[in-house]
Amino acid sequence: MVLNYFIKAGFNAVLVVFLVAQSYGQSLEGKISNAYQQFERLPALKHGIASLTVLDAKTGAVLFTKNGNTGLATASTLKTITAAAAFYLLGADYSYQTRLYYTGEIVNGVLTGDIIIKGSGDPSLGSSRFDQTKESALLAQWTTAIANAGIKKINGSVIGDDLLYGGQKAGPRWIWQDLGSYYGAGISALNWRENLVDIHLLPGKQVGATTTLQSTVPNVSYLKIVNEATTGSHGSGDKVYPYSAPYSSLIYLRGTYGIDLKKPVQIALPDAAYDAALRLQLSLESKGISVREPATSGQLLKLSGKKVPQTGKDLSMHQSPALAELVYWFNQKSINLYGEALLKTMALEKGKVLDTDEAADVLRDFWVAKLGLEKGAIRIFDGSGLSPENRVTTMAMAKILASIKREPWFSAYYKSIPVYNGMKMKSGTIGGVLGYTGYQKASNGTELVFSLLVNNYEGTAYNMRQQMFKLLNALK
Repeated sequence: MVLNYFIKAGFNAVLVVFLVAQSYGQSLEGKISNAYQQFERLPALKHGIASLTVLDAKTGAVLFTKNGNTGLATASTLKTITAAAAFYLLGADYSYQTRLYYTGEIVNGVLTGDIIIKGSGDPSLGSSRFDQTKESALLAQWTTAIANAGIKKINGSVIGDDLLYGGQKAGPRWIWQDLGSYYGAGISALNWRENLVDIHLLPGKQVGATTTLQSTVPNVSYLKIVNEATTGSHGSGDKVYPYSAPYSSLIYLRGTYGIDLKKPVQIALPDAAYDAALRLQLSLESKGISVREPATSGQLLKLSGKKVPQTGKDLSMHQSPALAELVYWFNQKSINLYGEALLKTMALEKGKVLDTDEAADVLRDFWVAKLGLEKGAIRIFDGSGLSPENRVTTMAMAKILASIKREPWFSAYYKSIPVYNGMKMKSGTIGGVLGYTGYQKASNGTELVFSLLVNNYEGTAYNMRQQMFKLLNALK
């Protein structure tokens, strides 16, 4: 018995040592592989597909990939490669300039001519995210400049020139239900207040009751808003969809607004250039400077057979925050407008046509040429990821993120990436699509770059997101 005891004790000790050694000795690749195998067996993926690629950020070596060369819908993870290309093609210090000038002559305080705000594509003009871009600050600056020029009366109009990109346009591959919402706002050369309006609704006293449209901020009484939104159940949130498009004057609100909700619904501003011109006209009139003709935009003038005068005398030049600051908010708050602005600006700098599809080709071709990627690995139609037709492989996305690690502007880029699940990564969400792409340092010190995309999953986004976090924990 004594001999048997020592034999058993020795065996158990060896077993413990073996198990501990196995636990500590399991490779990072093995951990990720095991986690992925469990993930892909989820019932929620029975009719869907997932792809994960993990690279060593320093060497570029592939540590794990599954379906890495299959193009999948990206949602907003596409913003990571748009932002990186913008740093390359435009530079971290790039800024937009918005010119304010007047035409005609000033005689005895009367301007016989027009005041023109000429846009260059700045997505931050009028935005509350920066002190120097706030609507109130800009209007005060412009009004003061006009007054200092000796103008007391304008026998003309205030014109918002939005024609550099051919007027305000939404992504041609975006779906109708998105176009009227703030995240589907069209892009123009003269954006204003991020091209959105706050709609304040009052829910009814019971589920199914009609909501009441209380107010809009700012006042957009020049638009006709037909409110057909009804009251949703407790906790159902904002499921109101505004139906409109660039230059619409009629907007329908449909869907449900939670009975306990107390936040505004944000809708797209159909003609941002017109609204900017109108706000400046109202600001001038509040200071006693009258404007004879109504405010207008370049596109509205074009439709009436007129042109925006391109020559005149400068009054003021507004410079946007640097690109690095714009990219910060672009990724942190996933602002589609910024992505489309950067996309068109990159195309403009390359001397290309400015339709969204062709501008997206500039982005794709840049990465194809720089990293030797195949065109089929980056099939995109916008710069923000809102188009459900976008298809990018996780291998391509991971390679792009790995390639920029040594660039002098990388710290600014890295700062722009949000944190989820304790990991530095950009999220993406559209119907049936979830994604995370970013950077992580493993417990063994290995610096990683990864891209995870899931398409056509079943169940709630919350549940799938938790399962994705569980998988990504293997990278920690």
